[in-house]
Amino acid sequence: MITHGTSLARLAQRQLNMATYHQLTQAGIPAATISGRSRHGGPWQRLLPRVYLLQTGPPDARQQALSAVLYAAHPAADPLSGSTAALTGGAALALLGVRDAPPEPLDVLVRAPRSPAATGRVRPCSTSRWPATLHIRGVPSARPIRAAADFAARTDDGDADLVRSVLANVVQGGWCHPHDLHAELRAGRVRGRPAVRAAAAELVAGVRSIAEGRARDALAATDLPAPLWNARLHDPDGAFLASPDAYWTEEGVALEIDSAEYHYTRDAWQATLHRRLRLESRGVLVASTTPGILRDRPADVIAALRALLELGAARPAPPQVTTRGHAQLELPFPTARTPTARTPAARTPAVYAPKARDTV
Repeated sequence: MITHGTSLARLAQRQLNMATYHQLTQAGIPAATISGRSRHGGPWQRLLPRVYLLQTGPPDARQQALSAVLYAAHPAADPLSGSTAALTGGAALALLGVRDAPPEPLDVLVRAPRSPAATGRVRPCSTSRWPATLHIRGVPSARPIRAAADFAARTDDGDADLVRSVLANVVQGGWCHPHDLHAELRAGRVRGRPAVRAAAAELVAGVRSIAEGRARDALAATDLPAPLWNARLHDPDGAFLASPDAYWTEEGVALEIDSAEYHYTRDAWQATLHRRLRLESRGVLVASTTPGILRDRPADVIAALRALLELGAARPAPPQVTTRGHAQLELPFPTARTPTARTPAARTPAVYAPKARDTV
């Protein structure tokens, strides 16, 4: 015979030590017991209306995120199915590990016509355009491409740099292809916002960071030719050489934006110099800068590029490299599925499994 305690333990294990009021009563826990255990100093905590943390310690980031889904999901549905509520926006991207994505507020998609009220840091968003979902660290979530579009839609226009950075990091991390993200922004009807439109245009052009975006802005204000962004350069034998931030094919000039965070450890700096030597040995003229110089003294960067472009155009022989564009990024989602929920109508989302990616 299954006791109330056994049923509650299984529920807590499945939902990161949390449960809804509906689930607790369905497990046979009287309302008075729920109220008593969640009083100040009790063994449980009421995190949100009708959502309880079944422990005395503070909730971690995963529990905070899942509590928002538990609050927004239909009471009679399995909240882990991702069929009635799913984390999205910056919170989902932060849980995934996307750089600069803010973990709060907790934006949650809710299947229309339901529209739960916002509470605390939780912002439900009713939608009839229900996305494919997956589990990110145990939390039902929209896929990164939809989460990125929802983040852009719900971020103030005054945070243009944040939108630019987060969208670039989603693409740079390999979570979606820039053209697919552009289509998702269009489908969500948010591409018309100035910050979103500028970020989307940069990504389609090949820009992959906020520093590259600033470089693109600085170049757009000049008469210099437009470069390729993050093109892959190969030697005549087909061996990969490097992927500079910007590259002018006719003049053989590359722009490298080296941040301290990624390039100033001993090994990273050695790798940066080695990459630059490979390019220069094949005739590529390299202009180097940092995000700080680009931000504070863009005219100096433009002057250096102008001089190198003039040198490159006057050379009798082109550099010994070939240029390739952007390959379709592989989406790192396996085909494995989570175990089917007990509820027959429950839809099982895909499981997120991280894989190693080159961040250099």
